[in-house]
Amino acid sequence: MAFRFRRLKEISRSLPQIYSGYYHQHHHRYGVSSLVLSVAPFHVSEGIDRRLFDNGRHFTRFSTTTELQCESSPINDIFSFINSTLDESEGPNHYWLNTSNGNKGIFEEDGMYLILANQFLEMTSSDSIDLVENVKFLQQRFPHLHVIGFQCYSTLSVAEKSAMIQFIMREYISFPILLSNKIFEVAGCCIISKDLSNPLLVCERDMDLSILCKAIEELHEPENEKSGLSNKGKTTYLKQAEMIKEPNSCSFMHNFLLHYPGCISADEEGGRLFLSDSNHNRIVILNSYGKILDMIGSYPGFEDGEFELVKLARPAASFYHSTQNCLYFVDSENHAIRKADLGKRVVETLYPENYSNKKSTQLWSWIMDKFGLGSIPDREVEDFNPQSLMFPWHLIRYMDDRLLILNRSLGTLWTMDLVSGKIIEVVRGLSRIMENYGHLIMDRLSVLKQIPDGTLQQPSDANIATGGSPYMDLLSSLTPFKNCIIICDSVGQVVLKYNKQSGVCSSSQFSNFGVLGLPYWFAPPPEKVITTAEFRGAGIDHLQFFRLLPGEVGIQINVDLPSDIELVESLHKDSIWRQARGTATEISIVEVVAGPSEKVGSAQQWYDELDSLAFSPQESEMVEDNVRAQNYIGDNKVHIECAVNTSPGTSEVIVYAALYLRLRRNQDFEGNGKKHLAMRIADFLYRRGKIKENCIQFLINSKRDLRELIFVKPLHVRIKLDSLAHPKAENSKSIILTKSSVEVNVSLSS
Repeated sequence: MAFRFRRLKEISRSLPQIYSGYYHQHHHRYGVSSLVLSVAPFHVSEGIDRRLFDNGRHFTRFSTTTELQCESSPINDIFSFINSTLDESEGPNHYWLNTSNGNKGIFEEDGMYLILANQFLEMTSSDSIDLVENVKFLQQRFPHLHVIGFQCYSTLSVAEKSAMIQFIMREYISFPILLSNKIFEVAGCCIISKDLSNPLLVCERDMDLSILCKAIEELHEPENEKSGLSNKGKTTYLKQAEMIKEPNSCSFMHNFLLHYPGCISADEEGGRLFLSDSNHNRIVILNSYGKILDMIGSYPGFEDGEFELVKLARPAASFYHSTQNCLYFVDSENHAIRKADLGKRVVETLYPENYSNKKSTQLWSWIMDKFGLGSIPDREVEDFNPQSLMFPWHLIRYMDDRLLILNRSLGTLWTMDLVSGKIIEVVRGLSRIMENYGHLIMDRLSVLKQIPDGTLQQPSDANIATGGSPYMDLLSSLTPFKNCIIICDSVGQVVLKYNKQSGVCSSSQFSNFGVLGLPYWFAPPPEKVITTAEFRGAGIDHLQFFRLLPGEVGIQINVDLPSDIELVESLHKDSIWRQARGTATEISIVEVVAGPSEKVGSAQQWYDELDSLAFSPQESEMVEDNVRAQNYIGDNKVHIECAVNTSPGTSEVIVYAALYLRLRRNQDFEGNGKKHLAMRIADFLYRRGKIKENCIQFLINSKRDLRELIFVKPLHVRIKLDSLAHPKAENSKSIILTKSSVEVNVSLSS
């Protein structure tokens, strides 16, 4: 350990001063000067490992010993400022852009921190996209590394703030970003620190990723030795429940039908569309009329299995293999290529190789994994070598047995063997990619020539992020389908249908929302509760107490909607989740519909069953009528029914439901302005706070008709039951079973 500290001290003495040439050219925008950290020059020791000087990049290393702690500097002033803002999400000099429930979880004693200073107002360049991908890589490589974005600004316009929210949504940024109107003389750089105190390493924004990884590994070595852990050069993934962090600032988008619809592909012969609802971590299968047929994905994570159980992390481009009846798709945040068998309704992982084989198929192992107690395969450092996939996004089938895979910025292309799942070629640089495969890319984009200019809403930085062409980022966001072109508008959060014959472009109208079930962010999976002991889900809309006799209790929940908001379609049973706790047990509606009260013989039952088969309606009609009976929709009301059996004691009935809603078109809104419509939607979904402000700002900047926007209202009702003792019969030897009914009235009017 002494040798390591001595070596670190020699490195810190020998390195040159940090000076960002890029920032020097642009510093007048912020009215500050570049950061200069004075480090006394020393001769380089012959024993220093020179791997840290690759690529000629500049950074400054500080010793971890107290004798070389840095004097007061702009970096230390930043640390003091960050610490002073942890108790409040907003103040006179600061604003936490993307934290929702306070900042208490940001600080951790003895924690390792990476501060990204003054890099977000220049986020329109492809360099910033690469920066975000590198930071995500470090977060996955070092799960206990805390990342904080820090941005100084003299004046931040509404447009710039909105652009930052769009950037967070598009790049799926999960780390918090602190905005400060107090100017610190710090260039765009990366700072590594412990305890948010003295800096241990300061480097330029374009520092090579391998050098940064090496520095973090070395800084972890003393801690590993102190705790008795050996550093074997590999990284273990956290439990799945802790693995995927979602952006807080864009959590208001959860309650929209689509949350960044990034990519789409088609099965023209079968009349199916495969829509990657990327930030909802699911793939929605539609027909040509917008009817939802099926869904792939249940919760963010990385797990193979049936469609209802498989876990994805931001699915992106896909293509349908008609011979195999399979859908190949990119699982971007998992750096994986997955394969969905549409006949068996099962997803397996094609890349990384043999990932599916590492997961045990035995029942007990599956149960342990569900509760976060199983063994998760280690992912070796070799999986993160330069040849490996890193945040893939686009997918093109090349010949019969090849896949071309590209990242978001089109800076790297991987060629994969479709059968083995092996990477056989890596091409870096947009110019080289276009030289070798440009004809395939431009052929995919050629359909855009048929669409009039101004039809598509594009982010302002699209032309910069993808090498100069404003529509290159639509490579996987459009597909020909019969006589139409289907386009994902990820800015407006809508799927467009352009009719090539009529020249009309319209929004796709979706239906059959029951297939989507209850969204994962409404109620937690068991592993999330077990491993984290907390869940931030939907708040309670209604809580009511009843004191009843034990026995069967019928519950009817009447939900009253505001007059200016309507249901898109009937509430489906799969969009409702019921749970009975304590002394209550749930009874299905089928059990409540009782048979004949008198006893009949077996022969009579046989004839009754024949009559039932002969004269009963079709099964689909029965299911539809049953759903309507349970969830009857009256005049601006929804009725949800359930039944429980109770015993003496206390119990609770919990009901979650997903209501798919929109604004009424015939409603006369004051001023009929877009701002008023945006405020009405935000007021209904969110009562107060930063999330409401972000929602209003996003909707105002959207170029779509907000009356067409479908949003989801999470309904959360809890009913407390206090059951008395069983009443006794006259002979005092038997008990009397009772039947009760209660009515719960819930108002969502605001």
